[in-house]
Amino acid sequence: MDREADDLVSQRAAKLARLTEAGYEAWPRHYRRTHTAAEAVAGFGELEGQEVRVAGRLSTVRDMGKVTFAHIADGSGRIQLYFRLNTLGDERYGHLKLLDLGDFIGVEGTLFRTRTGEITVEVHDFAPLAKALRPPPEKWHGLVEVEKRYRQRYLDLMANPEVKDIFVKRSAIVRAMREFLDRRGFIEVETPILQPIYGGGSARPFETYHQELDRKLYLRIASELYLKRLLVGGLDKVYEIGKNFRNEGVSFKHNPEFTVMESYEAYADYLDVMNMVEQMVPFIAQAAIGSTTITYQGNEISLDPPWKRITLRQAIIDYAGIDFEDYPTVEALADKMRQMNVEIPAKMNRGKLIDELQSTFVEPHLIQPTFLVDYPIEVSPLAKRRPDNPRLVERFEAFIGGMEIGNAFSELNDPVDQRERFEEQVRARAAGDEEAQPMDEDYVTALEYGMPPAGGLGIGVDRLVMLLTDRPSIREVILYPQLRTKA
Repeated sequence: MDREADDLVSQRAAKLARLTEAGYEAWPRHYRRTHTAAEAVAGFGELEGQEVRVAGRLSTVRDMGKVTFAHIADGSGRIQLYFRLNTLGDERYGHLKLLDLGDFIGVEGTLFRTRTGEITVEVHDFAPLAKALRPPPEKWHGLVEVEKRYRQRYLDLMANPEVKDIFVKRSAIVRAMREFLDRRGFIEVETPILQPIYGGGSARPFETYHQELDRKLYLRIASELYLKRLLVGGLDKVYEIGKNFRNEGVSFKHNPEFTVMESYEAYADYLDVMNMVEQMVPFIAQAAIGSTTITYQGNEISLDPPWKRITLRQAIIDYAGIDFEDYPTVEALADKMRQMNVEIPAKMNRGKLIDELQSTFVEPHLIQPTFLVDYPIEVSPLAKRRPDNPRLVERFEAFIGGMEIGNAFSELNDPVDQRERFEEQVRARAAGDEEAQPMDEDYVTALEYGMPPAGGLGIGVDRLVMLLTDRPSIREVILYPQLRTKA
């Protein structure tokens, strides 16, 4: 704490001591409100002249001698207060000097409308509820320092009303997502976050250790394999909205801890899931923001179906000018990509090279909702092969605003094929691919009991919120994003 901040804290602490000496309870346990600020304002027609009790944080104070105007803000909004020396008396009115911006207070008084038309509480009694020992950020003129906004999100919410709106909308988006799936007969379930074997995605996991069980555990990178076990058990439609954790870098669209909705529907395939997605997203948008047309980073986007569908192969031909089927080996494709000045990371298989072409040349152009379909088997170890081309699988990724928001498969339910795919992943891991999946014997055993054909889906909740609130960074839509250690 610097010297100036230390002085401010000392001054506010002294005021708290004086309030206590004057007989006020320093930190009361509760305050019984009759209305929120928004309820008092909205109900003015019926409440005018009546006694109300409201509470909130002091956001403005204007001392005009024998009268003082102020505003308090609660979770619903703000309301003006009017203090009069003649009403409160000299001693009580003098105690207003011991209040600071940022303090929480409760007030009791009658509602009236000022000459300027503002609905106001004429205060007959007030009580300090919590002293702010530190002043609010920049005297309520806004908090703009990005690092401080993320590290001290409570200050960001205090100073920037639009930030609160983001998270109100995020709640509405998740609620609408649940409503859509519940209406379609899905049931919401919970699967383990601590897992003895991680799987369901290509990622490095976070490791931990359970002392009592004396075993290493992993934070899940996906809920997929546990959800599909439930299909084996006879639950036909399941979904989970929850946190996944991947030990990777951060970017405008990546955070090591992120929220995903995963759903699995028995007897469906990826075409059925495609149809569901292009109905789900506009349903959520309409429910959460009141429109199926959005603006994202200057682009007007219609979320209404039908969405464009194009094979991954054709998209790469269109945007990169290369047909990966002309380069059937890793070496041939890598050589061609070097000629195109595309950086080739070490120890990449052919599927990951194709994925690099997609992310470099194709994704930035997918502004309107688009399904890229039919992916290489090397990067899709849990998806069914296409019957007409065993090197490809029935998989799609959904893109909006140049960003992937969803990933889906016709789920692989052949235990023999699944074991072989896992074994290939194990070999890739031994060759240096840290994101390859480990063998999961229990999951293969579950498939041996029989899993119905199914369509699976993962939707990135954070990215969907980015789109529907027009935010360029995932950190803007996560209340507490991961940050580097403060120097």
